[in-house]
Amino acid sequence: MKTKIGFISLGCPKNQIDTEIMLRRLIDKGYEITSDETDAEIVIINTCGFTEEAKKESIDNILDIAWLKEHGKLKKIIVTGCMAQRYPEEIRKEMPEVDGIVGVGSIKEIEKAVEAAEKGEFFTSLLPNDELELGGDRVLTTPDYTAYLKIAEGCDNRCAFCAIPGIRGRFRSRPMEDILAEAKELEAMGVKELTLVAQDTTRYGLDLYGSYKTAELIEKLLAETSIPWIRTLYCYPDKITDDFLRVMRDNDRVVKYVDMPIQHVTDRMLKAMNRHGDSQVVKSAVKRLREQVPGITLRTTLMVGFPGETQEDFDALCEYIAEARFDRLGVFAFSPEEGTAAYEMKDQIDEQTKQDRMDRAMDLQYDIHASLNEEKVGRTIRVLCEGFDPVSESFYGRSEADAPEIDGKIYFSAKRRIAEGEFVDVTITETLDYDLIGEAK
Repeated sequence: MKTKIGFISLGCPKNQIDTEIMLRRLIDKGYEITSDETDAEIVIINTCGFTEEAKKESIDNILDIAWLKEHGKLKKIIVTGCMAQRYPEEIRKEMPEVDGIVGVGSIKEIEKAVEAAEKGEFFTSLLPNDELELGGDRVLTTPDYTAYLKIAEGCDNRCAFCAIPGIRGRFRSRPMEDILAEAKELEAMGVKELTLVAQDTTRYGLDLYGSYKTAELIEKLLAETSIPWIRTLYCYPDKITDDFLRVMRDNDRVVKYVDMPIQHVTDRMLKAMNRHGDSQVVKSAVKRLREQVPGITLRTTLMVGFPGETQEDFDALCEYIAEARFDRLGVFAFSPEEGTAAYEMKDQIDEQTKQDRMDRAMDLQYDIHASLNEEKVGRTIRVLCEGFDPVSESFYGRSEADAPEIDGKIYFSAKRRIAEGEFVDVTITETLDYDLIGEAK
C-alpha cells in the first residue's frame, strides 16, 4: 500500500502551479494524496520565501506540521519551493523536523524525495533554478471553473528590494504553442476563467520572439478556445503596449482588469528601487488604461518605508492615491531581504514609521474603495458563482473586477439554485466593507 501524502501550498499562484505539477507526478507514481494532514504519513510543504512575513508563515507551517510527528501518523516532512531554494543550509541546520529539501528547479525530483523519505534517508535536490520546467501535467487545486496558467518564469527586472531573480532565476517565456495546448486542456476540463500569471506578464515573449507578445498570446487564446473570462495578473507600467490595450478593450472575453504593481510614484524612490520608468511612466500607464479601456478595474501594490523614503515622498504617494483612486490597492512595508541591493542601503526606516505609513495609506484607500463600491449600488453585474454560504444564507461569487483569492466577493440571493461555476446577473443593493450584496435576476 502506497504512502499517504499531504500537501500544503503557500505563496503566489505560480507556486501553486508548481504544487499542482508535483501532485500529478506523485499520483502518477501511485501515491495516495490526502487533504487531511492528520492522515498523512508524509507532508510536503511548498514554501514562499519572498518577504519576512512569507518566511515566517512558511516556518510556522513547518513547526505546526511537525507536531503531528509526535501526535499523529506523520513520519516525514519535505520542504520545497522558494524558501527551500533560498535557505537550504539554514533549514537543514536549524530545523531538524525537516526530512528533505527540494528547490524550485528540482520539482521534477519530488518522487525521489518521497522515495528517500520512505527509506529514512534525508534527500536534498537544488538543481539550477532555470531547470524548472515551464509546463507539465498537473492536478488543479483551484475549483473546476477557474485555473491559473503560467506563461513565464523568473524575472530580469532586478528591483532593488526583490529576491525573486535570485530564487527563480532569469526571465524565461514559455513557448506560445505550449500555453495554447494547456489552455485547450483546461477548457476541456470545464475551466471558465483563465488567469495568466508570470512575475511580469507584460514582458512575455521578449526573450523568445524579440518583442512583447502578451497581446498576441491573448488573441490566440481567444481564437483557439471559448473560455469566457481571460484575466492577466502582474503587468508592469513600462510594458503596457497599445496592442495590449486594444485587445483588452475590443474583446468582451478579456476581463477589463489589470493588476499593475507601481510600488511608488516619486522619481527618487522609483530610481532607488531600480524600477523601470519614472513617475511620468507610471502616471501615463494609469491614464492610458483608464482612457483606452472604459470601465477597467485597476489594482496596484505600493511599498512604504523603502530606505531613504522621506515624509515628502510618502505625502506625494498619498496624494497620488487620492488622485488616481485605484479600484484595488495593497500596501506593503519594506522588508530587507538578504541578497538584494536594498538590504544594506543607508537610511533604513524604523518599523514604527513603516507601520504608521502603511496604516495611513490603507485608511485612505479604504475610504476610496467604500466610495467606489457605493457607486455600484443599483448596477447589474455579471457574477461567476463560487458557492453558497450557509451563514449568510446567500450565494457568493466574483465579478470580472475581482481576481480569484485576492479581491472581494459579491453575496447575492436567488430564487433558484445557482451552480458553482455558473454565470448570473446580479443587481447590487448594498455594500459591506470590501464586499457587495445583491439579488440575482
